[in-house]
Amino acid sequence: MKMIARAFLFSTALSGLLPLTAGAASAQAAGQAGSQTGATAEAESAPLRTNPSDGSISEAQSGAEIGDDIVVTAQKRTERLTNVPLAVTAIGGEALATRQINDTTALTQAIPSLTFQQGANPTNTNFRIRGVGTQLFSQGVESSVSIVTDGVVAARQAQGFSDLADIERVEVLRGPQGTLFGRNASAGVINIVTARPSSTFGGRADFTIAEKNEYRARGTVTGPVADSMNARLSGYYNHVGGYVRNVVTGRDVQGSESYGVRGKLDWDATSRLNLLLIGDFRKSDSLCCASTWVKVTNPVLRQTLAPVRIAPDSREVVENIETFANSQSYTASLQADYDLGGATITSITAYQDYDLYVNQPVDRSDSSTIRYLGAGVPYVKWDLNAGELFVKNFTQELRIASAGSGDLTYTAGLFYSDLQVVRPFRRRRATCVAGVLFQTCAPANVRYQSSSNTATLNTYSYAAFGQAEYRIVGGLKALGGLRVQYERGRNVGTQLGTLEPGDALFPGVPANLSGSTRADDFAVTGKAGLQYEFTRDLQTYASYTRGYKGLGYNMEAATDFTNQTVLDPEYVNAYEVGFKMATADRKFTLNIAGFWSEYDNLQVQANRSDSATGVVRFVTTNAGSSTAKGFEIESTIRPSSNFSVAVGLTYVESTVSIDGLNCPLQFQASAPAASTPYPVNSCYRPITVVNGANVIGAPTQNLRDQQLPATPKVRINVAPRFEHEIPGLGMDGFIQTVVNFQSKQSFSLEQDPASIQPSYTLVDINLGLQTADGRYTLSVFAKNLFDVNYYTSLGPSTLLTNATSPNNLAATFNKDADRYFGASLGVRF
Repeated sequence: MKMIARAFLFSTALSGLLPLTAGAASAQAAGQAGSQTGATAEAESAPLRTNPSDGSISEAQSGAEIGDDIVVTAQKRTERLTNVPLAVTAIGGEALATRQINDTTALTQAIPSLTFQQGANPTNTNFRIRGVGTQLFSQGVESSVSIVTDGVVAARQAQGFSDLADIERVEVLRGPQGTLFGRNASAGVINIVTARPSSTFGGRADFTIAEKNEYRARGTVTGPVADSMNARLSGYYNHVGGYVRNVVTGRDVQGSESYGVRGKLDWDATSRLNLLLIGDFRKSDSLCCASTWVKVTNPVLRQTLAPVRIAPDSREVVENIETFANSQSYTASLQADYDLGGATITSITAYQDYDLYVNQPVDRSDSSTIRYLGAGVPYVKWDLNAGELFVKNFTQELRIASAGSGDLTYTAGLFYSDLQVVRPFRRRRATCVAGVLFQTCAPANVRYQSSSNTATLNTYSYAAFGQAEYRIVGGLKALGGLRVQYERGRNVGTQLGTLEPGDALFPGVPANLSGSTRADDFAVTGKAGLQYEFTRDLQTYASYTRGYKGLGYNMEAATDFTNQTVLDPEYVNAYEVGFKMATADRKFTLNIAGFWSEYDNLQVQANRSDSATGVVRFVTTNAGSSTAKGFEIESTIRPSSNFSVAVGLTYVESTVSIDGLNCPLQFQASAPAASTPYPVNSCYRPITVVNGANVIGAPTQNLRDQQLPATPKVRINVAPRFEHEIPGLGMDGFIQTVVNFQSKQSFSLEQDPASIQPSYTLVDINLGLQTADGRYTLSVFAKNLFDVNYYTSLGPSTLLTNATSPNNLAATFNKDADRYFGASLGVRF
């Protein structure tokens, strides 16, 4: 909290150094004052307009324009943000760019209720809203936080980690949104809206350069191409140099190179019918996400890792094979809107094709030479751990939505999805069974283990949905919604056996087995509530939502496809109360939401690995329950047209109850044997009776009301901005500071105390100049100004780490875990 106060005073003091006049700022500057913080209430307070040169939403906006109010499509129809009876945060494209929020994972910097947990690759990386996200990495399971781009929902969570380019706004809908958005929105929705074509020719280009070989370029051109037809073409190229040194290869890793292009055709076919055709291609190659060693107590492991530096802020790895994740995607959609006068019929037809190739060397060491590391070491070389993911998805949505804001407003529709997911996986590792410590292993003493499998999942989903608001009397409205959905799926898989002649089959993997399973499910979910509007700018609401997440299938490496089981659906009962207000002059806005969500049959990845034998096994299963409760506050104070402060605060207690988890390594040796009833929240070895004799099992724990991973209880975002005209230059100067605080969090579902990230505060700052007409903008920025080290994941490693040597920790982190500087130039025409 002291850091937040200091950062606020620091930014305020710096703003006084700008040579500003006492006169009023230009309209352009006043518009930007509201754009940079990303808080919902703050975005509403800015003046609104459409940019005359390129047709995009201006930097003052985070939604479309209705008078002086931000509007969003959070309920699949155009509404004033202040009137939407649910918790929504909206942030405009210009605000994203100014704050150097370049991809979806960086949205956590602007939205306190949104958190992100980095995995070794996109398939086990996830978003969380209010502490709840996808708890497992099987590709046969839906995501909990839905990513929607221009009305098209991403079929798998790996597709959602992408660059942000030519964005109109991003809306984050918090809490279950299944009534309108379907079965993969049980925790919330990230709704991305890209800019539409303009009827006036124009464009823009933006360039960024930063330390450690970071270069970014984005461009957009838009305008008419025929009568009643406008086009927009945008593209981007990003090169982010590596910021972790691989002492084996001599290369810097953790970098990436990505590019993409999006084309849009907007055609008013008739006075009532509009067609919008979108084509999008993206490609990304990254050496991500290797883990650095931050703590090693095992002397054999420490010598094995030499000469890498081992420390909490280590920026070195020692890997002969580097972790990579390469992807490419194609998306095409056609949206048709037909104006009926009092309502609009919308059809969105879309096709997605997504490919991902990843490999993560699990040993995290230089194993180019197989060496003897001691008796009983499960493996010494694990360089191949490679998976692919191929997703093809056809979707069709047809809906009708009321226009205006009469006594009855509604949205209703039908949805269909045809999804295919293909998941091949290969892995191979070696062990040295005898030899001289640290010496090269004799070929006769090397033993290889390997396995290969492939799985194909086909699912078909059908849904009918509707939601309405009806004014009962005065400002009192009743809210109601219903979704009826049916899904069926078939999962076919084969264990292909070993990869090389002479290999032993990987422990825990069935031998050369094939099989398939079919399942279907029917669900009815919905929403009910009340809303009271005291005035146009003051409302309160209370709602109940029944959410749903569909069937889950196991497609991963150790699956027994012959005897496979299907995960039960996940349900949630969510309660929310909220209050929204804004003064008439928009100098003060305030949004408050309180929530309580209870999840049943939570789908999780349970650790069933055995560190002593080297059997690595994660099982998809249903947990007992999970609860997320807390409150959120978003507010903006704008004492003048030159100065604004936006504040966001989230407090959440997110807990889980689950049986049969592995114990943290450091507690396994002392775990006592126990009979039923088994203890809770402590390690034990279960005693079972087999053929009349007691059998003591592996260390186990049953959790009750323990914290979910990657869920800090408190997150605070403070964003002051000051800008003014600079006399004699015909330019405006601005300074933007963003302060993000979060309390401690754990990265382990097993409640491993070694996996706790302490609280930290990050401060970013951006200073710049802009011409009065907004055509040119130049800024310099600093990320993590006070150079605070933090992690995006933290936990025990696998190599030489077990119950007797548990404290060998590895971590991942973002580039902004170190301070760095950069500059951006923007040009509009």
